[in-house]
Amino acid sequence: MNKSYIIPLKFTALILILFLWQVKAYSQQQLEPVSPAHTDTLISPVDSVVHVKIDTVLRIKNLNPYFTLHVDSTLNYQMEINNDPSKYYWYLRNSPVGLRLNKDNGLLTFKVEKSFFLSGKLKYDTEYKVNIGVQNLDNPKEKVDTTFTILFYNTDIIQSKVKPSVTSVLTVDEGDTVNFKIQCENGSFPVENITFSSNLPMKNYSQVKNCSDDFTWTVPFDFVKETDSAKVRILFLNFIGSNKFMSKDTAVVKIVVRDALNYPLVFEEHKLIQKNVSNYVRELKFTFLQLDKNVKNNKSARTGFDITGSTTALTGTILSSSASTASVGKILPGVGVSLVPIKEAVAPQKVYDQNQASMVRGAIKRLEYMIQDNSLVGERDPDIAKKTARLKDELKQSQIQLVDVPISITSSELTEEELDKYFNDPKVMKKYRVKR
Repeated sequence: MNKSYIIPLKFTALILILFLWQVKAYSQQQLEPVSPAHTDTLISPVDSVVHVKIDTVLRIKNLNPYFTLHVDSTLNYQMEINNDPSKYYWYLRNSPVGLRLNKDNGLLTFKVEKSFFLSGKLKYDTEYKVNIGVQNLDNPKEKVDTTFTILFYNTDIIQSKVKPSVTSVLTVDEGDTVNFKIQCENGSFPVENITFSSNLPMKNYSQVKNCSDDFTWTVPFDFVKETDSAKVRILFLNFIGSNKFMSKDTAVVKIVVRDALNYPLVFEEHKLIQKNVSNYVRELKFTFLQLDKNVKNNKSARTGFDITGSTTALTGTILSSSASTASVGKILPGVGVSLVPIKEAVAPQKVYDQNQASMVRGAIKRLEYMIQDNSLVGERDPDIAKKTARLKDELKQSQIQLVDVPISITSSELTEEELDKYFNDPKVMKKYRVKR
């Protein structure tokens, strides 16, 4: 072996031996107990003094910031402070009804009576914020003001109810409008939705889905059928309210629908029959005018013949007194007598026409009176059906009575005012006036 490699190897072995000797010495030092006599640790006189921090700030040690109480339960809670309690007094501000605090020892008491809630002085599930404080009797500046919250709950389940704003039984007529509000009396769990049903099919009504919605329904005129007894029909409305737990409450409204007139239809019918009567009266007036003119012309012709015959007879009498005209005077009276059959042949008496004119005039007066007597006081006149029936009967009776009279159609040359003027002329009225 080369001598140049021997020296480094010896040096490395020496270092390894020294390292192993140090490890062994350290191990023995850790295993052997250390004697107090051999320790060289010095205890500092500062480390042997215990420092205790004095609590001088006034505070409430056991304040509960939130109280939850059940109805008919009792609260007894002792407040504590970090100082001598005999030198302090306690107080409350803005406290709910029934909450008490002992001013000397800080004992908080409360008997939760149900009467407080029934009278409305307290409410369920409402957070009441209470101010509490403690103050030194000798030093007013030494005090603590803080707050806590108290809440009351009830485990009794109060059922929510559906209450319509009307009574359970309603009586209406056809054509009326039913309108009321669906109210809800909320209990522990409020009504969230409302469903509707009825025992009969309905149309044109408002949907009710939530509380405070309005139910509106206009009763149709054909709702009550001919087969329904006593002319009434009973309808049941069911309003079913449910909460989030599907607990349901049902309110039932009974509606008694009575048969009634269809006023819009009957009103139009009355207008139509009144118009027909007025048209018929106008036609009768024109017929009366034609008949009266015929009677008047015939009377004028007969009067002409009578005057001519009388004049001829008188002339003959005068001429017969003279010798020269005696023969002519004897002929003229015979001529006057011969005019009588000619008068009857040319212008016979119009007794039938005059009777017809009198009958037509009477029908006109009667129909005009019926129109005036059966006029309406409004679109919903309670006697509208009776008045319409009277006009119908009177029109039919007049048409039957005058069935043999040739009714003339009103001429376009004469207006209604001209016909009325002629009909109401004093001479015409005097002519057809009843004489005793």
